[in-house]
Amino acid sequence: MTTWRPDPAQLRRPAYLSLAEQFARAIQEGKLSNGQRLPTHRNLADELSLSVQTVSRAYDELIRRGLVSGEIGRGSFVQTQAKEPEPPYLPERLGELIDLSILKPVCEQLHLQKMRGAFAWLAENLPSSSALSFRPNMVFPRHRNVAAEWLARCGLEISPLNISLTNGATSAMTVALMSVAPPGSTIATEAVSHHTLVPLSTYLGIHLEGLPIDHDGMIPGALDEACRKGVIRAIFLQPSVINPKATLMSEARRAALAEVARRHDIAIIENDILGPLVDAGLKPVAAFAPERTLYITSFTKITVPGLRIGYLAAPDRYVAAVANRHLVSNWMATPAIAEIATHWVSEGTAIELVDWQRRALAARHAIAAEALGNLDYHSHPQSLHIWLPLPEGHTEEGFVSQARLRGVAIAPGSSFRTSDLGWRPAVRISLGSTTEQELRQGLGIVASLAMGNPEALLLAI
Repeated sequence: MTTWRPDPAQLRRPAYLSLAEQFARAIQEGKLSNGQRLPTHRNLADELSLSVQTVSRAYDELIRRGLVSGEIGRGSFVQTQAKEPEPPYLPERLGELIDLSILKPVCEQLHLQKMRGAFAWLAENLPSSSALSFRPNMVFPRHRNVAAEWLARCGLEISPLNISLTNGATSAMTVALMSVAPPGSTIATEAVSHHTLVPLSTYLGIHLEGLPIDHDGMIPGALDEACRKGVIRAIFLQPSVINPKATLMSEARRAALAEVARRHDIAIIENDILGPLVDAGLKPVAAFAPERTLYITSFTKITVPGLRIGYLAAPDRYVAAVANRHLVSNWMATPAIAEIATHWVSEGTAIELVDWQRRALAARHAIAAEALGNLDYHSHPQSLHIWLPLPEGHTEEGFVSQARLRGVAIAPGSSFRTSDLGWRPAVRISLGSTTEQELRQGLGIVASLAMGNPEALLLAI
């Protein structure tokens, strides 16, 4: 146990952040070294006359910053060596665990049959260019024309020449960020955003600034203030349900954010991977600011996970940058998978699977409403997940750990946090990643934990 202790006289409100800052400075100054064990939550709370919850939140903040690691049954330890961020989902499904951590569409035998049929069709219809050419312009002109038709279903009218095919949304996000934000620049996003955006920005040398949100998404006034105070190069938005809180941004808010972006001449990256699955009939942000918005959509979350193809639509000013950065990072999308996507869009299978997914999600949301009862959670009829703010007294680490011990995997909300502004501990729960029976059982366990006493489970040693 280390001899260094925080100074209670230096604590300021909010106490958990002030306490975390003291630890962070001590680690930076070498007063705490790598691997040292920190005081238990209870002992430090008694020593500083704080609540155990306050100390837990401080330790959670240090874990989020990568300065401390928490090990169930052993304690919390200083971690000064760099650590790669952990994904919010389980890398693999383990044993009998009910996995509600990974975001997936609902899939049944129908989807496997569709994919098998698609590969059988491909065996008879694969063009020579898709098999033999290294040149994207030899492979994709026909696919871009069909992509423009699909984007029209998403509410976006754009020339095929402005569309790039990518290996899914993550590839498109990477290319879009590289195209609008050089290393050292700043991107603004919602305070709760895409879980890969934080590490991706770090790898690209981009600073990420999380801005305040309300029930309608990013607040335009906060964006305007951030642009006035510093040099914001672009904003990254997820306006249509795919964001962690399952928020559907109103058309008025979309127009207001577009207006702020135009006034400050900044780019917009719009991640709309659910596309036509969300049937609200709202225009995308790109429709309000087509001259500056890079629009992303894909098929993996709305048809079949194996259909790893996305569309990145860019305005004229960014078309060359997008093409160049896609070449150096991916060269081109996988032609065989692009053939299947284009075939499915053209002959109707893609929209058929989207409509099927919408009906399946309605059934999943009905199960969630029944299982979670009066718990206050956020969702949308077409969201693939729900966002559950934790009741008072619960910590994310403790809640996720207890759920795991009872056989359910869920995603900690802090994996999606880009700012502490207005933060409240929460978890994200996938609705499509397992069977209806397992979903009902898993949500029942989550509900019992949320409505129960936030007491840690004792582990036998």
